[in-house]
Amino acid sequence: MNEQESPKEVKGMKELVEYIAKAIVNSPDDVVVTEETGEQGITLKLQVADDDKGRVIGKQGRIAQAIRTLLRVKAAKAGTRVNLEIL
Repeated sequence: MNEQESPKEVKGMKELVEYIAKAIVNSPDDVVVTEETGEQGITLKLQVADDDKGRVIGKQGRIAQAIRTLLRVKAAKAGTRVNLEIL
């Protein structure tokens, strides 16, 4: 992980995931995004209602993959790595 990474960049990634997830799900109040920083970079954990997991993952994982792609681009600009876990 890049030591120069600002918490603002992490917050921006977290807000991006939260914004996309809330737009997709039926229960936006149940969307929770938490972050963990480790030697592998940043891990964002997305929690949604059980009924909404399929919406966030999408057919053949396409929506989840698209969210991960956006995060990867944002992380590359910040000089770090990011991983998204859907719980």
